Amino acid sequence: MGCASWVLLALLCGAAGAAAPLRCNVSLDSPAEQRWLPVLRHFEPAFLRAAVQRIIDESVPKWVHQVIQPIAAELEVFMPQPFAGEIAGMCQALGISLGDGILLNFAYESTAFCTSIVAQDDKGNIYHGRNLDYDFVDILSKITLDVQFTKGGQVAYQGTTFLGYVGLWTGQSPHKFTVSGDERDGGRWWENAIAAFLNRNYPVSWLVRHTLSEAEDFQSAVLRLAGIPIIAEVYYIVGGVSPKEGMVITRNRRGPADLWPLDPLGGAWFRVETNYDHWTTPPPFDDRRTAAIKALNATGQHNINFDTLFKVLSVKPVLNNNTVYTTVMSAALPDRYQTWMRTAE
Repeated sequence: MGCASWVLLALLCGAAGAAAPLRCNVSLDSPAEQRWLPVLRHFEPAFLRAAVQRIIDESVPKWVHQVIQPIAAELEVFMPQPFAGEIAGMCQALGISLGDGILLNFAYESTAFCTSIVAQDDKGNIYHGRNLDYDFVDILSKITLDVQFTKGGQVAYQGTTFLGYVGLWTGQSPHKFTVSGDERDGGRWWENAIAAFLNRNYPVSWLVRHTLSEAEDFQSAVLRLAGIPIIAEVYYIVGGVSPKEGMVITRNRRGPADLWPLDPLGGAWFRVETNYDHWTTPPPFDDRRTAAIKALNATGQHNINFDTLFKVLSVKPVLNNNTVYTTVMSAALPDRYQTWMRTAE
């Protein structure tokens, strides 16, 4: 189905409160600078420029803007491909500066409050679901995309992202693994992130996409996501295709702080990760974890599937006013990857 058809579908579904986002293909066979241009044609450039400006103005400290803008051209040297080329190509097409394109991608790295769940049913099937919560819900609901990254006409991997943002917080490598990322608050974010970036560490969402592109299986994905240096602390949640293939990776910038696997034989048939270390107690004002665990236990292992996992992710406050989208996925059934926009509810 082409992009235009998905726009129509999204408009038709909007009244129901859970619309599908725009679904597009991005060809990895095209030069990095050009591969997003067909997607950009479905959006009004003036709207996109205004959206970029607002997100940067409201989430990027002024001093960061002043530091990045003059050295944006030099920063490209520190950025791995294809990310550098993709950002540069979109900036040129939209008529925005490279500095703003880089800042936009940084801005999204720092504010993702989320809930991720990986679960195994009683037959050994692995399911993975996530809510992505962000500020700027009004803007992001208009630029959320389900992207199929194709190579040689085949889907190499897919994920959900925002137009202009080349990383992925949610993704799937067909018949291999699924992955989602949740923010882990690391304190003085911007200072550390820029220093780490100049040290050639990956932004956290770029490592997700890199892993989807390169890792051959669940174990390989876990090793990459646990070990490759990144610019900010994060939780990576990974699901595989075989029983027991589920893991929450708590990350420091340099490596893993903790690995928390599924243990279905020991009764731990699911893992819930929000934005707090699993060995600590969430703050009372943001305890999405307890609500999710209660809903999963009420559902039961024999009843967990795509539909019931979506329902768990629809329980308040797991679903809240900042939830932009919900995705449910299972690497063993890649065609069932499904995202819903939640902002109309």
